[in-house]
Amino acid sequence: MSRHSKFLLFLIPICVLISSCSSATKDTNTAEAGFQAGEEYEKDELYEEALQKFTEVKNKFPYSRFAVEAELRIADVHFKRETWIDAQNAYQLFKDLHPKHPRIAYVTHRLGMSYFNQLPSSVDRDLTVADKAIVAFDDVLKSYDKSEFVEEAKAKRAEARKMQAEKVLYIAQFYYIRDIYDSALLRYEKLLKEFTSEGYAPKALLGAGISAFEIGERGKGEQYLQQLVKNYSGTSESQKGEDALRKYGAH
Repeated sequence: MSRHSKFLLFLIPICVLISSCSSATKDTNTAEAGFQAGEEYEKDELYEEALQKFTEVKNKFPYSRFAVEAELRIADVHFKRETWIDAQNAYQLFKDLHPKHPRIAYVTHRLGMSYFNQLPSSVDRDLTVADKAIVAFDDVLKSYDKSEFVEEAKAKRAEARKMQAEKVLYIAQFYYIRDIYDSALLRYEKLLKEFTSEGYAPKALLGAGISAFEIGERGKGEQYLQQLVKNYSGTSESQKGEDALRKYGAH
């Protein structure tokens, strides 16, 4: 290998090193330079460094046009690294401070998604965040109904509602199988009243009807079971409803 070739091989790693350090050594004493440095870090998935730069821009240059954008990018970085509570707080703060921002529909949807992504994997856990996700998605559907986020907001809202319905059904059945029929009836009726479109009406009507009979509310029990038989003919619940009506002498 010639002396010239050896020199080139020595020089290349140095050039690479200088290039990789450029964003770290770049002067960021202006809002624009600091913001661009944050963008570079975010692109390279160096999220801690990106947050540091965007926070510096926000704090050091609060009246710059980059300050507001830095606030939004802070929320986005939290979302990208899946720290959902931090993302939720950052999007909510942005929404409160800048309600007329051109990207407020995006912010509102991301707020809903930050809550949605905190939902547990099973309905026997706390579902408080489902309420908050639904509020945000409702805001998207009502206030920004022409935005590109409507379809996803509808789908995620439906998923959150389904989880809520399953939680109510889970509690109702918990009481039902333990013969605590008064508490079971309350939950089945809640399911019928608040979750009419989630697809649990047959189960709720069957459980409510039998629970009502068991605690001596025959009129209510007969009403629920007859509604089940009439409106959901052909389902397994309808057949069980007919059997229950015969059992309780109401058919």
